[in-house]
Amino acid sequence: MLGHHYTRTFLETAVASMNAGCNLELSYGMRNNVFMHIPQALATGNITLQMLRDRVRPLFYTRMRLGEFDPPAMNPYSALDMSAVQSPEHRNLSLEAAVKSFVLLKNVRGTLPLRAQDLSGKRLAVVGPFADTPRVLFGDYAPVPEPRYIYTPRRGLETLPANVSFAAGCREPRAPPLHPSVVPRVGCKGLSLGCPHAGTDVETEAKDRRDLSLPGHQLELLQDAVQ
Repeated sequence: MLGHHYTRTFLETAVASMNAGCNLELSYGMRNNVFMHIPQALATGNITLQMLRDRVRPLFYTRMRLGEFDPPAMNPYSALDMSAVQSPEHRNLSLEAAVKSFVLLKNVRGTLPLRAQDLSGKRLAVVGPFADTPRVLFGDYAPVPEPRYIYTPRRGLETLPANVSFAAGCREPRAPPLHPSVVPRVGCKGLSLGCPHAGTDVETEAKDRRDLSLPGHQLELLQDAVQ
């Protein structure tokens, strides 16, 4: 709220946040954060003790439901070790969630989903910087799994019984094309898949895009793939 000039001081921000119902501040790395001024707001009468209790109660109720105050022996999660992280069961569940959450915006002539039996012996061109760059798959504020568990579009498509050829087209979202004839030729019995992206190099928190256009020369790359 300070950055948007809604308030002028941390104290004003703390009071406005409390009055609005906010009870949790994300202030990693800030020693003197906004909610450190709550005692001052209480002492000056800008907020009441009852309001403070009302804001704190849901936080501790949630922590109690999570078992944070229980003896370790009562918490079933205490028995878990690092072998549970990225275990086959969890990876399979993640795969199931990904498959069930796909949103198909346009499917001309029933092209998708790709079926392995329809691709046998055909050529498949995978084009674009998104196709084989693991770090752009997760976006901002996301943990990165073990590299051996990451399936880029290229790696996933190479499991199909097709002759897969790949061209990134450019190294980074805004970079110029690597070569004007970078798109593989697939012929009349093939299929081209474009994989453009923006990624955290272009957009993250506090780094907004001015428009929704593909950065760099990626539109030209897609047009080459269509041609």
